[in-house]
Amino acid sequence: MVIYEGKAVFEGVAIGKLSVYKKSEQMVKREKITDVEAEINRYADAREVTIKQLQDLYDKAVKEVGESNAEIFEAHQLMVDDLDYIDSVENIIRTQEVNAEYAVAQTGDNFEKMFLDMEDEYFKGRAADIKDITERIITVLSGGGNSGISTDEPVIVIADDLAPSETVQMDKDKILSFVTVHGSANSHTSILAKTMNIPAIIGCDIPLDDELNGKMAVVDGFEGKVYVDPDEEVLAKKTELLNEELEKKKLLEQLKGKDNVTLDGQHINIYANIGNTKDLALVLENDAGGIGLFRSEFIYLESDDYPTEEHQFAIYRQVAESMAGKKVIIRTLDIGADKQADYFNLPKEENPAMGMRAIRICLTQPEIFKTQLRAILRASAFGKISIMFPMIISVDEVKKIKVIVEEVKQELDSLGLKYDKDIELGIMIETPAAVMMAEELAEEVDFFSIGTNDLTQYTLAIDRQNQTLDDFYDSHHPGLMKMLKMVVDGAHKGGAWAGICGELGSDLTLTKEFLAMGFDELSVSPSRVLPLRKIVLETNVSEYKAQK
Repeated sequence: MVIYEGKAVFEGVAIGKLSVYKKSEQMVKREKITDVEAEINRYADAREVTIKQLQDLYDKAVKEVGESNAEIFEAHQLMVDDLDYIDSVENIIRTQEVNAEYAVAQTGDNFEKMFLDMEDEYFKGRAADIKDITERIITVLSGGGNSGISTDEPVIVIADDLAPSETVQMDKDKILSFVTVHGSANSHTSILAKTMNIPAIIGCDIPLDDELNGKMAVVDGFEGKVYVDPDEEVLAKKTELLNEELEKKKLLEQLKGKDNVTLDGQHINIYANIGNTKDLALVLENDAGGIGLFRSEFIYLESDDYPTEEHQFAIYRQVAESMAGKKVIIRTLDIGADKQADYFNLPKEENPAMGMRAIRICLTQPEIFKTQLRAILRASAFGKISIMFPMIISVDEVKKIKVIVEEVKQELDSLGLKYDKDIELGIMIETPAAVMMAEELAEEVDFFSIGTNDLTQYTLAIDRQNQTLDDFYDSHHPGLMKMLKMVVDGAHKGGAWAGICGELGSDLTLTKEFLAMGFDELSVSPSRVLPLRKIVLETNVSEYKAQK
């Protein structure tokens, strides 16, 4: 038995045979050509095939892991059509009279190095994307096929690292676990593992030797260890742990239909976060009490132009009707920062996370805002909809929003269109400024929902997408915990209810603390609803407070 260690990024246990995944080595030769234009046309044809492949990957990813995780393939399509990249390839073909494979490889190397030399971590991260599309174009030019895992039985995949295109092409029913030598906790592989609900380990010191193919192994996503050729004792122990995990999932199923009430009678609403209508089935399957965050920006990100009022109305109505009277909180568009839609023509910013985004776009481009508000309000006649506004920093902003909402209501009244005249209005608490103004803000709205991802980022002054700062990023920072308590207290004093819709709401180690703080609602990914309910039902908040 040999034990290898790494960093666990998703808990769980997998037992099965190993499958070593290696990228096909592309040996590109420099060949002299005689017909330059024919070679350039061959490159153009390869680009078209590559874009078609990426579109197919996007469609497959949307079905399996949702729009947000599929966006990378849209970005790759844009890279394939990047004019600077195309000009470089064509220039090398023309001036050096060489084959397209060599020109693409040379361009890819140059662009990859250019991005790696940049100081900005975001642009450094694009180097891997350049490498991925370069290899894909070369594969098309050389007549190669798609890569993937070919197996008749479920396996544990071990690899150096996995590109998004590689993971999406794999048959998810045949994957027990991912183990990679490299990668980060925020990598696509990690996100995919969480979506698939399978254990994953990154930064593992396991060798990628062919002799490991077919060997029995155990992946322990709790310890961050891989046991190759486990002895009888380890195999028995891990099999028992695996069976316990499966039994826990069965027991969680029995919690469906139960109220979210603690042992001492404290009630909390447990809602689900969604990005599109395809997530509705998961919400209902996991018995969520409502939708605490509908990320409407994905409607914009999936469009080539501003989505029309009718298009949005149809989507919001479908969600409201599907939830059959359960609360649906729709967040108005949160475009900007890491979520860009080209047709918004936003200015290039040094620090987009603190720039023109979310409510700032809505208040400076009110017609876009009003179109969305009309669609949401009209849909409110078909269910229990609430509206939530992101990135608020002041009472003045809220007052401006309420004036615009009233203007839209008057427009609908003049047209004789129905809507919920008492629709709830709420705001996201994502900035320290909003925390400090919680009580005053609560007097203006019906509810708060804390976006812990951004609030943590702004409170700690750490870019949450910068992997080099992982050791400094502390989502349990005492200062952040104090701020969360301030928000709840301020909300209640001002007459509003308070919830959490950020990632921290899914952190089961903090559930009791959130109950003790007095939160009224937690909104999490659909798969986290039942585990969260289990803790609520088993907690005596009064005793927990007394023991602190």
